[in-house]
Amino acid sequence: PVGRMVLDRNPDNFFAETEQVAFCTAHVVPGIDFSNDPLLQGRIHSYLDTQISRLGGVNFHELPINASLVEVHNNQRDGMHRRAIPRGRVAYEPNSLGGGCPFQAGARGFVSFPEPVAEDKVRGKPEKFADHYSQATLFFNSQSEVEKNHIVAAFRFELTRVQTPAIRQRVVSLLRNVDEALAARVADGLGMELPPAQPRALEPPVKAEVDASAPLSLFACPGDGSIAGRRIALMVADGADSATLQALYDALVGAGAAPRYIGAKLGKVKAKGGGTIEIEATLETMPSPMWDAVVIDVSADALAKVGPAVEFVKEQFRHCKTILVNGAAPALLAAAGIDGPADGGFIEAAGKDSTDAFIKAVGKHKHYEREKDPSPV
Repeated sequence: PVGRMVLDRNPDNFFAETEQVAFCTAHVVPGIDFSNDPLLQGRIHSYLDTQISRLGGVNFHELPINASLVEVHNNQRDGMHRRAIPRGRVAYEPNSLGGGCPFQAGARGFVSFPEPVAEDKVRGKPEKFADHYSQATLFFNSQSEVEKNHIVAAFRFELTRVQTPAIRQRVVSLLRNVDEALAARVADGLGMELPPAQPRALEPPVKAEVDASAPLSLFACPGDGSIAGRRIALMVADGADSATLQALYDALVGAGAAPRYIGAKLGKVKAKGGGTIEIEATLETMPSPMWDAVVIDVSADALAKVGPAVEFVKEQFRHCKTILVNGAAPALLAAAGIDGPADGGFIEAAGKDSTDAFIKAVGKHKHYEREKDPSPV
């Protein structure tokens, strides 16, 4: 190996450390060659050309995230966004005024890897290039029922936005070559008859080497049940049960989660029995998609007529996230159209047992058994 890349933390600044990264297929070290693939070889130039445009000039390699860890000595000068300030009178080689420096380590160009070639190089297209469906079929067959439902819903959603009926029909006819059930369900969601299958470019159709491959499903890696890093909202209002909430808050922090008190507005709410709770985020500025789970305190029932609170609870339920009702909140749940517990991710209780159950439920991430088509909430 020529080195090792270690990923051990998130970026401090996403733009500076991720958006400005410039990987380039043309940058290779001795011993590595370009694969004998005209498609890749044709893109070697375009990577560098694109980075010059995307990152504002030829000096993108001087950005901190792209800069060499070892100081580079060369004759490059000027250009937009130059960070280094070169000194000296010369920017060429050979030279005497600069003591002959810098100079190239070796005066030769790129040397191809000495790889034996057994056959003549040809420019052709293998027959399997005309197989447009077997990989899609393998992927679909490898999904869980939940994931298949999501794929169907995604096709329905996107094709509903297509204004030309003939295009919708054409896409469904293509899907028939992937999976008949998939095509039928998408067609039903679009309110159309199932059209004939699109003629294949390759007959007979290619059969995949395997019927299904478990790693193609996200459920193949369910995780270890940890809730480290999960963002959990504790929805409160005046009259909050501070003792129970604080015990829950501490337990969540101890499990590695990031709980925050959330309410209708910033400031403090009065706690039951005296004291206050500081609101750390509001329902409008930190809506449901920002959180992995929610704890609805008994005091939050007073938010039943607050639109963002109702929408927050609706979306948490609809998106199959874990919900813990600390006590009871009948008015808020009724306003959100939620009848009551429907699965292990909806808990109505208080105390240590409910805390343990909540942490375990959050560790499962989503509770897809809650999904209905169409959604009742």
